[in-house]
Amino acid sequence: MIGEVFVAMSVGGGFVLASRAGQPSLQLAGLGLVGVSCLAFATPAFADQTVEVSDNARVECVASQTDLTRISLVGDEFASVSKVQPSNPLDDFAVVNEPTRGDIYLSVPEGSRLKSLSFFGTSKRGFVYKFACKVEAIEAQQIFLSNPDATAKADLVSTNEEDEEAPDTDETAVRLIQTMVSQKVVPGYRLERPTLVPVKVGQLIVQQVAQYAGQDVTGHVIRIENASGQTLTLAEGEVAPLDALAVAISNPTLEPRQATTVYVVVPKRKLSR
Repeated sequence: MIGEVFVAMSVGGGFVLASRAGQPSLQLAGLGLVGVSCLAFATPAFADQTVEVSDNARVECVASQTDLTRISLVGDEFASVSKVQPSNPLDDFAVVNEPTRGDIYLSVPEGSRLKSLSFFGTSKRGFVYKFACKVEAIEAQQIFLSNPDATAKADLVSTNEEDEEAPDTDETAVRLIQTMVSQKVVPGYRLERPTLVPVKVGQLIVQQVAQYAGQDVTGHVIRIENASGQTLTLAEGEVAPLDALAVAISNPTLEPRQATTVYVVVPKRKLSR
């Protein structure tokens, strides 16, 4: 239903990975990666943790017991995380590999008796790190890992990529999603902020807040608010048209009156003669 309204808005002026056959799709479930126009960012940590590491290193850090802990690689991204699934829920914790920026997010459930978190992380450049994070009752934490070998490898890859062919449409769409999430403007795209009134669609209020117009694809930033008195879960097929190349939902589960940001990339619609 929302997909139909989305099409109308476009014509008028417009962690977990989900996929549609042949089309990439990103869902940033529960990580709060939303636009400034939608929700306020969480209060930053009082002091960030910066650690220099090497391949197969043991990383000692401090994780928040009551809030999120973000782990980010400098010059690299996490590709996967691995941990043992305990038999007792009180010994468990959540570790999510967020796909857009390649960060890791840790959270400890209420009532947990854990004193430390242990897991492995593998980066896109092939480095493996063993984490041993002490749990403390502190605010949200940010941990930045710097691996000189990864930085050198990134520079080499960047040099080689200059000779590569231009990305295909699917890759272009995913890159545009990343650009819209970070609220950046890149060459080749025109950022527009149309003044469009919100539209009531069933139990949701939908409003386009920005548009990235390129030569072959167009990106749309859409604010969606739950206008009902019950918790709603947004599905990819509800928030994008059938021809969407990539879709990212910041927070698919909405409490009453809660809003989220949805990022949709579609092929640029050509005017028929």
